[in-house]
Amino acid sequence: MRRKRVILAVLFFFVMMLAVPMDMIAGEAAATKEKQLIFDTAELLNQQEYDELNALANQYGAERETDMMIVTINSPEAYDVKKMTQDFYDDYAPGYDKPHGNAVILMLDMTHRDVYLAGFYKAKTYLDDERLDKIRDKITPDLTSGDYKLAFQKYIQTAHKYMGFRSGVNPDNIFFNTWVQLGIALALGGGIVTLMVRRSGGRITVNSRTYEDASTSGVVDYEDTYLHTSTTKRKIERSSSNGSSGGGGGTTSGGHSHSGSRGSF
Repeated sequence: MRRKRVILAVLFFFVMMLAVPMDMIAGEAAATKEKQLIFDTAELLNQQEYDELNALANQYGAERETDMMIVTINSPEAYDVKKMTQDFYDDYAPGYDKPHGNAVILMLDMTHRDVYLAGFYKAKTYLDDERLDKIRDKITPDLTSGDYKLAFQKYIQTAHKYMGFRSGVNPDNIFFNTWVQLGIALALGGGIVTLMVRRSGGRITVNSRTYEDASTSGVVDYEDTYLHTSTTKRKIERSSSNGSSGGGGGTTSGGHSHSGSRGSF
């Protein structure tokens, strides 16, 4: 019996020794499957920031089945930011599901301080022009201040969030907020409980008019004095978003239709 235990212990030891390198190999294989979704040719990120954002883009992109990409450029050869985005899609052929497939691209032109966001295929449906405008409005202050990591992180997270809502609704509607929904539920519950408690003591049928003699009651006297009317005028200011507005979508030279939003920072 003791001999069998020793043999089993030795076998277990060798199995554990073999399992360690297998796990390491599996981890390396998983790492090699991670797509390059960030092309930081303007060198705005350090290595740690790049690795964290690329991993985040891979994770959130997989959940929405859409490549969430970032391209930065700082070169005298930079041209129109929208056209650069379209050419990048045509030439590089990104897409989660297939070449030239589902993708959303943030193109940052540091030469002209312009930014453009474009959604292709599934991203075009769930990230239309209006939603891309909202994303651009959220990240523009960070781009202006030079906090590029935070801006890119907000872009990835917000794109992921918005793609979780059906098209045609406002994803920033306050009633979609979990805390607001919880507050409404608590308020309704509290109101119902309060009403039940108040009614549990019986209904009061006597009021101020119960013993009133209507034939002898009435207004003794009244007086109205008109003083003056005052009218003021106030100019209504129109709100404006950061950077230049809009930009809209279009179609690439390769025939791929997309949504879009363009601005400066």
